[in-house]
Amino acid sequence: MSSPQPAFGAMFRELIELGVVEINTESLDAAVERRLKEFWENTSCPRCGHQSVVTWESTDRIWCRDCNFKPVFTYGTPFHEKHLPAGEVLLAFTLYADTLLSINQIAPFLGRAYRTVHAAIRDVEAAVHRGFPVVWSLLDQTIDGPAQVDESGKVCSGYKGQEPPRNSRSRGGSSQTGRSRWRGRHGDQLTLVAACRDSLRVISGQLGIDYSGDLEPVIQEAEDLSQPLGEVWTDGLQAYRQMGFDHRTVVHKERYVSPEGVHINQAECLFSLVQPWLRKFRGLSKQGLEQAAHTFGIVRSLNLADESTESIVDCLVIGAFRNST
Repeated sequence: MSSPQPAFGAMFRELIELGVVEINTESLDAAVERRLKEFWENTSCPRCGHQSVVTWESTDRIWCRDCNFKPVFTYGTPFHEKHLPAGEVLLAFTLYADTLLSINQIAPFLGRAYRTVHAAIRDVEAAVHRGFPVVWSLLDQTIDGPAQVDESGKVCSGYKGQEPPRNSRSRGGSSQTGRSRWRGRHGDQLTLVAACRDSLRVISGQLGIDYSGDLEPVIQEAEDLSQPLGEVWTDGLQAYRQMGFDHRTVVHKERYVSPEGVHINQAECLFSLVQPWLRKFRGLSKQGLEQAAHTFGIVRSLNLADESTESIVDCLVIGAFRNST
C-alpha cells in the first residue's frame, strides 16, 4: 500500500510537474528590495555605526561612505544567502502562516528542498516576531473594547527531537505510531492562552495543564500592543481571579454570556481557527508549538486590521534590523 501524498493532491502535484502552475515572484522580489533599501538609507552601518549608507536602483550593493563597506542589500536579513530569491522566501512564509499548508507541502510547490524552505521560514518567523510590535504601533488604527482571554486544551509533550525520546510505554507512550502519541507529565506539557482585543490577537503558552502558574504574560503582551488595556474578560478559572487587572468574569458552567454582557467568544473563535492550523504540523515541541501559535496570532491580527503583505515585509525587515544593529 503506497503512502499518502505529502503535498496537495496527486492531480495538483502533476499539474505542478507539468509546468501548468508557474510561480513568478518578481513583484515580491521588487517589493522586498525596495523596502530593504529604504531601511538601509535610514539606519546606521553595521560595521562602523555611522548613518551614511547609500543605495542605488541599478545595483544590489549598498555603500557606506564612511568605512567603504559594500554588502548586498539583503545583508543581515533572513533573505541573505538562502539560495532562494527574496520573493520566494516571502511567498513560502506567507503560505506557511496564512494557509493550512505545511512546509512539507510548500517545498514541492516551490520546487525546492524541504530543508531549504524550512530554514528560510524559521528565520523569517523569528524576524517577524521581533518586528511586529513596532509595525503594530505604527498602524493607523484604534484598539478598543475589553480584552477577552481564554485557555485551550491544546497540550504538547515537548520531547520531539529532544532527550529523553518518547518511544516507550514507561514514559507514557503507546503502541500507536505518530508524533503525538506521548502525553507526558503535567510539567512536560504546554497549554495555549490567548488574548483578543478588537483586531489584536495574542497567543502565548503556559507550562502544564493545571493552570496554577502565572497566566498574565499574554495579557501583559496585549496591553503592550494596545495601551491602555481596559477591562479583561475571562471565564471562571481560579487562576484568572488572582490577576491585578480590571477584571470581569463569565462562569461557563452557568452561561456563555453573563447578564452584564461579559463573554469570551473572540478568544474561543480564535482557538477554533488556530487548532486546525496547528494540525498540519502533526506534532510540535513546546517551543515549536508556542512559536507557531504566536505567528498565527500576528498574521491574524494583520488580516483583521486589513493590512497587506507589505506589513509582513515591514515586520520582517524591522525585526532583522533590530537584531543586527
